[in-house]
Amino acid sequence: MTGVESPEYVPGHGLLKGRTAVVTAAAGAGIGGATARRFLEEGARVLISDAHARRLKEYEAELAGEFEGVSALACDVTDEGQVQALFDTAVRQHGRLDIVVNNAGLGGTSDLVDMSDEQWSRVLDVTLNGTFRCTRAALRLLKAQSDGGVIVNNASVVGWRAQAGQAHYAAAKAGVMALTRCAALEAAAFGVRVNAVSPSLAMHPHLVKVTTPELLEELTAREAFGRYAEPWEVANVIVFLASDYSSYMTGEAVSVSSQHA
Repeated sequence: MTGVESPEYVPGHGLLKGRTAVVTAAAGAGIGGATARRFLEEGARVLISDAHARRLKEYEAELAGEFEGVSALACDVTDEGQVQALFDTAVRQHGRLDIVVNNAGLGGTSDLVDMSDEQWSRVLDVTLNGTFRCTRAALRLLKAQSDGGVIVNNASVVGWRAQAGQAHYAAAKAGVMALTRCAALEAAAFGVRVNAVSPSLAMHPHLVKVTTPELLEELTAREAFGRYAEPWEVANVIVFLASDYSSYMTGEAVSVSSQHA
């Protein structure tokens, strides 16, 4: 299959002007970093976080050279104290919270017969439990503010579709979808929307390092466009879900994919 070239980058339109957002796992590469940049381009103030403190500070400096309203705080989403500090910081810096993007996740490849308890638990603790911790902290703040808000979780198409060697990751992402739906029902009572994106293959430098050329070729061949998504293409959908254009959507997991098998 001949790949279709990536489209031109879409400029911002002020869709998130004046809003305060927290984005996890946003240390430059991948969907989180692309989302932080897109949010800034759309007029938001953004607190980025990541467990990798050095990369986080480097990306903060990069963004701060282009935008106002960006700050950073290292956060390991498996640590409840760090999660609470992250949301406390957002409110202390900006007076309120409007948008949360739970992007933190951990993958890996292992057949079930070879998978250890530690491998299973680590992936679920970062990917599912971390999303739970951040969603809980965000909902407590948004409920107290009593004037709406949005949470967008990062799930994956493997939460729907089977892939060998990905039982722990698929289970975690399916859990993120279920968490999203249940949280949305509860949060609707105080005007907060909770949705998820479910990308298929969005490539970035760190993922390339841990993906074999053979697997990358196989995954790319499943995509109708014959290419992987640019991280900013997923971020565009997150912007949509965070904006007023999706005002009637909650509890949804939106597939960001051209996968046909």
